[in-house]
Amino acid sequence: MSTAPSDAVTNGVASATEHAVIFGFDPLWLSTVILIVTYATLLTEKLNRTIVVLLGAGAVIVSGVISQDQAIAGIDFNTIALLTGMMIIVSVTRASGVFEFVAIWSTKKVKADPMGILIVLSIVTAVFSAFLDNLTTVLLVVPVALLIVEKLGLSPYPFLFSQIIAANVGGTATLIGDPPNILIGSATGLTFMQFLNNMGPVSVIVLIVMVPIFKLLWAKGMAADEKLRQRVMRFREADSIKDMVLLKKSLAVLGLVIAGFIIGEQYHIRPGTTAMIGAALLLLVSSWGEGEHNQAERLHEALLEVEWPALFFFIGLFIIVAGVEHAGLLTILGSALIDFTGGDPASTAYATLWLSAVVSAAVDNIPFVATMIPLVESMETALGGKDALEPVWWSLALGACLGGNGSLIGAAANVMVSGLGDRAGYPISFVTFLKIGLPLMFLSVAIAHLYLWLRYF
Repeated sequence: MSTAPSDAVTNGVASATEHAVIFGFDPLWLSTVILIVTYATLLTEKLNRTIVVLLGAGAVIVSGVISQDQAIAGIDFNTIALLTGMMIIVSVTRASGVFEFVAIWSTKKVKADPMGILIVLSIVTAVFSAFLDNLTTVLLVVPVALLIVEKLGLSPYPFLFSQIIAANVGGTATLIGDPPNILIGSATGLTFMQFLNNMGPVSVIVLIVMVPIFKLLWAKGMAADEKLRQRVMRFREADSIKDMVLLKKSLAVLGLVIAGFIIGEQYHIRPGTTAMIGAALLLLVSSWGEGEHNQAERLHEALLEVEWPALFFFIGLFIIVAGVEHAGLLTILGSALIDFTGGDPASTAYATLWLSAVVSAAVDNIPFVATMIPLVESMETALGGKDALEPVWWSLALGACLGGNGSLIGAAANVMVSGLGDRAGYPISFVTFLKIGLPLMFLSVAIAHLYLWLRYF
């Protein structure tokens, strides 16, 4: 996904001449139709999204827009490796019970006060989302939050909504926090520390602004019977630690992986490699001395926890985007955006920020960012080089991550929380969330706009 603008046009021509495009259709129009049909089908939510994108990817190849070799070359294996490695690390670590421990410990620190629980769990989710990833974090924290809420006899909806918002804000802060950041970092080579230095401050500011708003929205309904609070205070967080030895090993390996993200880029070691080595190391030390059969069992259990549908969703998406990139669509759109902003870096960054936020609220931010990356790359020369383009990358990341809070389908974490709520008997209304999420999204993006202006322009 790092094809230069001139290469995109060249490859588009090559694709049209080297491969027999079905029925002699123009590859530009054919790839565009496949992209639009795929996105439109995803929006209906009638079919599984992984199946949809894999069919779209197959159509791009079978129709002759690109060859199978070009399709494979279009897959960003650094992203796939990073996601897979982190999924395995979290899967093994989860068995120790550390995430339940943190949630219960945090709850007791605020004396089981309902509003205090909402705020502290939001902060926990934001921090975990930055250093694991927000999709995994909500999967770990939300069930514990629902258990605590039920014990207190409270409405779960403020907690579910705040978890979504905190996950997306926290995930904005780092390279590994949110899938859009993983995609951007992998395509551009921007490092873990560059993400943390540029995205971290604004994420913290947005989270600080959100806390009093949470109080304003939900404090009136946050009253729990004293007996119920005492029942929660009797929870023993130590009981949630199922394997102390595994916990120590997991935290040690996780620390090494994060250090690897920070240091590795200096030695040209990509985050995907670091994550996969960390996953293999944790699988080794967690089953050390147990014999080959038990090691195979642990490996099998860890691989079962990997979100394979999500990984194949990314693979299909990369191939579809490679199709429109090779056909030249993204170069055309990039030129149009440059014309609209007059080639001014600041105007281009602001336009990218707001476009990304609005579109990410309407559709899943992952496919949108995957499509935008080569488009932004195509603008590098027109904007004045790599340095001038960097604020546009931060704008894309901020718009996509914060824009995900705009609706229930804006980000993968939102869909996951909604699914967990449904499973627990608390379905989330699309419109109800929209009324809360959309205004908060616009506020957070306005803060990001001000941040971009102050820091870069």
